[in-house]
Amino acid sequence: MSETLRPLILDLVAFVAERPRPYAEVLDAWRTSCPRLTVWEDAMDAGLVALHDGVVSATDRGRQALARR
Repeated sequence: MSETLRPLILDLVAFVAERPRPYAEVLDAWRTSCPRLTVWEDAMDAGLVALHDGVVSATDRGRQALARR
């Protein structure tokens, strides 16, 4: 995970850790047209968030990352 993007990634994890959210809501809130801001992709690749049946939630790993924040 890029140290530059780490705070944004953890913000995304915190957003879905509050409560599972619909995929469309998450993408609407975290969409970017900048190819250098890969927050959603990095969070998924790192296993910090998961998508199941159209709902995004924080994983155990994501919650642990928030606790270490």
